[in-house]
Amino acid sequence: MSIANNKLQEKITQIHDKFWIPTETLDKIIAYFIEELNRGLKDGTDPLGIPMNISWVVGYPTGEETGDFLALDFGGTNLRVVMVHLHGNKKLETDHSFYKLPHGMRTTKNKDELFEFMASCLEKFLTEKHPTGIPENKTFPLGFTFSYPATQNKIDSGVLQRWTKGFDIAGVEGHDVVPMLMEQINKRSLPIKVVALINDTCGTLVASRYVDPLTEMGCIFGTGVNGAYYELAGDITKLKGKFADDITDDTSMLINCEYGSFDNAHKVIPRTKYDLIIDNASPRPGQQTFEKMTAGFYLGDLIRLILLEVYEEGLLFQNASEEFIKLLNTENYLDTSFLSYIESDETDDLSLVKKTYADALNYKDATYEECYFAKKVAESIGTRAARLSICGISAACKKRGFKKCHIAADGAVYMKYPYFPERAAKGLSDVFRWGDDLPIEQHPIRIVRAQDGSGVGAAVIAALSHNRQVKGLSLGLKDA
Repeated sequence: MSIANNKLQEKITQIHDKFWIPTETLDKIIAYFIEELNRGLKDGTDPLGIPMNISWVVGYPTGEETGDFLALDFGGTNLRVVMVHLHGNKKLETDHSFYKLPHGMRTTKNKDELFEFMASCLEKFLTEKHPTGIPENKTFPLGFTFSYPATQNKIDSGVLQRWTKGFDIAGVEGHDVVPMLMEQINKRSLPIKVVALINDTCGTLVASRYVDPLTEMGCIFGTGVNGAYYELAGDITKLKGKFADDITDDTSMLINCEYGSFDNAHKVIPRTKYDLIIDNASPRPGQQTFEKMTAGFYLGDLIRLILLEVYEEGLLFQNASEEFIKLLNTENYLDTSFLSYIESDETDDLSLVKKTYADALNYKDATYEECYFAKKVAESIGTRAARLSICGISAACKKRGFKKCHIAADGAVYMKYPYFPERAAKGLSDVFRWGDDLPIEQHPIRIVRAQDGSGVGAAVIAALSHNRQVKGLSLGLKDA
């Protein structure tokens, strides 16, 4: 598959070179990543650093947890309510419903609207599952998956540090989100109590660890990007002396890294001019650097900017309609599914790419060259995202000395983007020097699909938290 246009081929090569991350650069990024993980455990308040938030999930699940638990999963695009019945012996049943976030909710001027929506979804779910009436003599412990950076002094509270993933709702940053949700729950007299606030990455790890004891890390590759792993409490120096007596130096404490903010100081990751445009146009310029180069919320805008550039340079789309050009000029118009459809095209004439142009941009007369160009650009963007994404995994594994383990991955980019898992595996093989001859299934450190992700994880964490409450054990800092 090739084209005769030398200028266009030159452009494809230029873009490939700008987006390619060689192994030597990955090594430097990972070394700095380890430094930043350690710095976050010592402080975590630097806006240019990784927060390394304490989740207050103490110890690993045993698989013997029992009971009925609700999970509310608030990620980036949808809200999910899950009922998890834990039966012990690593057996469970789940029932869930999805609710699409209303248009404009990401930037609503009224913070109550967001939490009213969450409470209304919980009410709809319980009503649907209990057609004869919601039980009045039973309180459902709720694990609230809140997938945004939050400071937690205890497991059932969390102060939002900053919005990510395109959200910008006033009046929430700097405040505990649990009382905001409980206020709306209580207004509806729902028999629900939030017992744990968690990040989706923590839920991903715990859900998989529940059934797979080799799991040492959870990662999200979706609208945003993040990782979580268990750290020894003795190495969390920013809280030295503040832990409750039942937490010792050897206690395993789950850390929500929030490493989408990695390299906000712009020291090691090479950024292209397209990355700079996206950063400057975002609600929070200079923040979430790592996320803006790897997460699904931004990948579509990268290809949009490049397609617009080749139009302005006179290389492609010269016969396209004004509507097509207007759409290319519209920020965030293309999402990651655009690249995903393009990358999945294995036809000789790139007919699927042509259909994708027609469906997404109402451009029905795309030439073979325009289709070919889009496919090659998508490959460059997707490959860079995958290779960068393994830097957090590699850093955590090297820091903790994990030699053989599973990394539980969730999120639409990992689950649905063509070749992302293979490219990520190749990146891990490169930085650990396993060699290309070693099959992926034999890699000592393997990224695997998460076990139902954050829904089950939130419920299991709710069970762990509920059990600690029953035993009268600490849920946070000594004075929390």
